[in-house]
Amino acid sequence: MLSRRDARAVLTQGVAVKILVVDDSLAIRQQVGVALARAGYAIVEAADGIQGLCALSAQPDVAMVICDVNMPNLNGLEMLLELKADPRNADLPVLMLTTEGRSDLIQQAKRSGAKGWIVKPFKPDQLVAAVRKILGKS
Repeated sequence: MLSRRDARAVLTQGVAVKILVVDDSLAIRQQVGVALARAGYAIVEAADGIQGLCALSAQPDVAMVICDVNMPNLNGLEMLLELKADPRNADLPVLMLTTEGRSDLIQQAKRSGAKGWIVKPFKPDQLVAAVRKILGKS
């Protein structure tokens, strides 16, 4: 298994970088998955924050997380706090993808460790560009 840091470097070696997509909407997970798969990324899906944290534990080679804010069981901001509290995830980049555009939520997410924020609906090219920028693959 690759470490999270090593997983972010493998795209240059011809291995697809794995991204965890956490959203309670199946349609959004599918839209994000299609956009990222077309760009060469491997996708893991979770329907809420609890499933997202479980997926991270089960798959330590995830290189990035794309997460909704409004989800049942454990919302995206709560998941972000729990994720960043684990030293293994300290450097794991998180991009919030949500219908929320409130500046207080955006600032809260950034203070909690999110690297970016995209408001839905999103353009696939915009999402892929943000992922590449965050992963350092411009």
